[in-house]
Amino acid sequence: MDEDDLEMEVETVTLTDDAERTITCTIEHSLEVEGQEYVLLLPVDSPVEIIAWQEDGDEEEAVPVEDDEDINLLFPVAKVVLEEQNLVLKRTAVTLTVEGELPDLTEEDDLAGLESDADGEEEELQFLASFYYEEQEFGIYAPLDPFFILARVDENNQPQLLTPEELEKIEPLLPMIEDQLIDQFD
Repeated sequence: MDEDDLEMEVETVTLTDDAERTITCTIEHSLEVEGQEYVLLLPVDSPVEIIAWQEDGDEEEAVPVEDDEDINLLFPVAKVVLEEQNLVLKRTAVTLTVEGELPDLTEEDDLAGLESDADGEEEELQFLASFYYEEQEFGIYAPLDPFFILARVDENNQPQLLTPEELEKIEPLLPMIEDQLIDQFD
């Protein structure tokens, strides 16, 4: 079986957000929680984050750019910077993504640690490029850990993004879901 045959067997789905942006993902796992089916999705293209570097006393602080208006302003500049590395920046649902082969990670690579709000753990990010916008330095980074999206399966067997209310409801169950996943991979 060659590589093309393997790729054919992977099921992909497309999610759409409220702004009508889409993201194509592979279904990595499905599970049922309290009678509702959920799927764990992995984007086909590589997720990326734009980080603003702000001085905080003697240190620089990494602040993720999450506001849609800010992303709209920075997107054209970030897109051009990434094109120099043969990466195509996309404005997709849930997260920004890049199409193309990320550079290989080497020991010399500039890794950044970004404090995660949820559990105090640091998310490791691979540096891809930097740019300035209105005298502010920004960096574009790709997470080293897989970027999963949890979606609910609707009555038409299609994955749907969780509403903030659904996410709030299922959040206390996430450790149990994580345990189920770990058990399946062991």
